[in-house]
Amino acid sequence: MSGHSRWAQIKHKKAASDAKKGKIFSKLSRTITLAAKGPPAGGGADPKTNPKLAAAIEEARSANMPSDNIERAIGRAGEKESGELKEVLYEVFGPGGSALIVSAVTDNPNRTTNEIKHILAQNDAKLGVAGSAMWAFEKSGNEFKAKFPQALSPEDAKKFEALLETLSDQDDVEEVYSNAQLP
Repeated sequence: MSGHSRWAQIKHKKAASDAKKGKIFSKLSRTITLAAKGPPAGGGADPKTNPKLAAAIEEARSANMPSDNIERAIGRAGEKESGELKEVLYEVFGPGGSALIVSAVTDNPNRTTNEIKHILAQNDAKLGVAGSAMWAFEKSGNEFKAKFPQALSPEDAKKFEALLETLSDQDDVEEVYSNAQLP
């Protein structure tokens, strides 16, 4: 029974778990850096005066992100040579007429847009123009809530779930909001 040792199983599970954690920590780090850079009136790198930064730090702590990583992310906000991170919103029409808002944080919007377009093309979805899907949502703080839920057929629901999974695997995507109602 070569190759079936307990250690090999543990090693593979740990590698998969570490890769998943690394991806989550990377996204959280970008969110913290963007929040710390924030607008001048936004409170800067002090979580006591910057509610967006405080929320990002709280989210990182709830994901068990080490304090050193959080401090490094805040420190990167002040570095001149660090890439300029931007928050980008994409309005998307998905399977079954569902509307999605995709929030991404990126240092290269052109690259991210092309990657998002590629994901959408593979998953029966299309990128909309500004305002084309936003009307279906109400902004509540930093969240988007669906005004008009869209019921999906079982077939469209499978396509929709595949789209969500692929979007969440994209490094720059932070949040995906949808008006889809799964059966």
